[in-house]
Amino acid sequence: MRSPLSTYALHRARSLADALRILHDDPGTVPIAGCTDVYVSLEFGAPPGTRYLDLTTVAPLRRIALHGQLLSIGATATYTTIIRSRLVRARLPMLVAASREVGGVQIQNRGTIGGNIANASPAGDTLPVLAAADALVVLKSTQSERRVPITDFYTGYRTSVRRADELIVAVEVPPVEGTQWFRKVGTRAAQAISKVVMAGTRATKPRLALGSVAPTVVRLPRTEAALASGASLDEAARVLEDEIQPIDDLRSTAEYRKAVAINLLRRFWTESA
Repeated sequence: MRSPLSTYALHRARSLADALRILHDDPGTVPIAGCTDVYVSLEFGAPPGTRYLDLTTVAPLRRIALHGQLLSIGATATYTTIIRSRLVRARLPMLVAASREVGGVQIQNRGTIGGNIANASPAGDTLPVLAAADALVVLKSTQSERRVPITDFYTGYRTSVRRADELIVAVEVPPVEGTQWFRKVGTRAAQAISKVVMAGTRATKPRLALGSVAPTVVRLPRTEAALASGASLDEAARVLEDEIQPIDDLRSTAEYRKAVAINLLRRFWTESA
């Protein structure tokens, strides 16, 4: 059931400093940009809050740039912007692949990478990519700025270490070694929530991450170690089967997710050879 619009308040930030001040003064305020998840929550009568902070006018949050060797992607950069970015295509092509499968074109035009991170859904399509790439989430408040590895960012289902007075301002990605790979399995290629999503890099030290198999996105250190040591693909598949404990939910079963994860591992290692 929808709530009357009169119950909601909207602040529009004039600058990044203004946005941080608003969050400091009123920590219950919910930052918004693309609103592709917030609008759904509002429609179903389960809004994430009653006070909102519009970040769409804060230009620095949309920037994609290189800071030394780090690829910095602003929190309000849309999926379309990421797909079109020469820097992202050159440095992190698996993020481009993931962005192409987030909803339809309309969602890609509005949805933002910061929103995908903040939403903290284990089915977020970009999150395994960022986990496999050892990305850092940049959090800023009026008092400080800190960087948190995305594998340490989530504390549980839809919860994170972000404080109420902090804003996700960017995600930073160091240079990624090796061949990058991404696959999403869902009822459709796009405009569907993933049943299982995997991202990986094939290098001297392979990196693998899975979404939609646990309360949060997960890295697979034991499977990575098996591949790095020269284990056979069958051996690595057995390690993966033991390493993950998939969830049952309305979209799929744990048994199906485990079978799909093993199949994706085989495809990753074969196709990235």
